[in-house]
Amino acid sequence: MLIDTHSHFYSKEFNDDLNDCIKRCKDNGVQQVLMPNVDVESIERMHLLEDANADFFKSMMGVHPCYVKEDYQKQLDTCKAWFDQRDYCAVGEIGIDLHWDKTTLGIQQDAFRQQIRWAKELGKPIAIHARESFQEIFDLLDEENDEALTGVLHCFTGGIEEAQKIMSYGGFKMGIGGVLTFKKSGLDHVIEQVPLSELILETDAPYLAPTPKRGKRNESAYLLQIAEKLADVKGETLEIVGEVTTKNATELFGL
Repeated sequence: MLIDTHSHFYSKEFNDDLNDCIKRCKDNGVQQVLMPNVDVESIERMHLLEDANADFFKSMMGVHPCYVKEDYQKQLDTCKAWFDQRDYCAVGEIGIDLHWDKTTLGIQQDAFRQQIRWAKELGKPIAIHARESFQEIFDLLDEENDEALTGVLHCFTGGIEEAQKIMSYGGFKMGIGGVLTFKKSGLDHVIEQVPLSELILETDAPYLAPTPKRGKRNESAYLLQIAEKLADVKGETLEIVGEVTTKNATELFGL
């Protein structure tokens, strides 16, 4: 049985075949899907989906770095207030993204730091988005890391040095998704050197569909292909990969 630890299942891309997508998940052994929030606009859709499928979906709460704009403090205040009303499995999706807009780095760092501190206060893990920003992420984590901080580097695509740095924090995992199946990504050679105990599975649906679906809409049912590729890379059975990654996710997110 598998857990998709990062899927934007509430996205409008699933409006036309939502129930079919959920059925395909279950048919492919996906027993649970964790949904990271991105901004105040996505909260309602995410909550509605979780409420209708409480045993299958679990929500996170946070502000994605690409949505950190001039009004970011208002967005943060709105999201923070939700922790008094509902239970979430993590603070996420948070982090730093320097691919689209480097001019917002300062406010991205402030938003990231505030949300890290929420997580420590609440006893929740964090789901980190890092795009062209590993050093900036690590600089901030070095300042904020302590025994109370746990989480995942979502959609990990770094090299062995980045993997070793993440493992050095002690309470963090690496989220492995469709990029592992891309022929030229080189991620397979990195993950060969990382213990299975440090990994969890994800899709980032509707983005980053694994081979042979690359370029099409991703969905959580495709987690099976990612698990199969990870089993091949690690020289393990699919059953072992499912067992270990599910255990890792269950412990990290308190499922």
